Amino acid sequence: MIEAKDVSLIYENGTVALKDVNLHINPGEIVYITGPSGSGKTSLLKLLMGMEYPTHGYLKVMDQVMEKNRAHEIRRMRRKIGPVFQEFKLIRGRTAFENVLLGMRFLDIPPKSMKEYAMEALENVGLQHKASSLVEMLSWGESQRVAIARAIARRPSLILADEPTGNLDVDNAMNIMDLLASFKDANTTVIITTHATHLIDHKKEGTFIRIKNGTLKVEKREVANV
Repeated sequence: MIEAKDVSLIYENGTVALKDVNLHINPGEIVYITGPSGSGKTSLLKLLMGMEYPTHGYLKVMDQVMEKNRAHEIRRMRRKIGPVFQEFKLIRGRTAFENVLLGMRFLDIPPKSMKEYAMEALENVGLQHKASSLVEMLSWGESQRVAIARAIARRPSLILADEPTGNLDVDNAMNIMDLLASFKDANTTVIITTHATHLIDHKKEGTFIRIKNGTLKVEKREVANV
């Protein structure tokens, strides 16, 4: 799924965002990335999305080598990714259902199937009753769930959620983290960044990555079979 060998990311202004990253993530894993603001969490997601390219090292995502000269192939690969952005990027004046549909543009999915996938996704996040509601009429937490529905409706192989619990109270934040983790299966890897370590301290399974000053520390936890 994801393989990084000695990957560094240095921005044009000389800022070292990530240095000597070595990482192996298998299909179907749930991955939590923590660290303070500016530590490199979002930079790592940008590399995985192909929004940035490694300055040094080797990075492969879903069998695609992430290099600038492979931009066309990387754009195709992005169709297999379901992103959940911090700012949601929902389109005002459109309903929750329409926003989820718009997330499937350019995916070569038949219109009838797109509608089925959109409604199924809204059901999966508990918002089927809000399908016809304009997004500006939704609460913050409901808007976040629409953003998640838009991501999972694409039937992605990789879900990337960047700080998905911002501005939520603890209970709602925990619910969002559990909801995202529930989409992990043999064919879908879920990667979540958060600065709120208390939301994942109790998790007993997954890959836990701590980023500090662009350097990664990786811990894998597995639930023992009884």
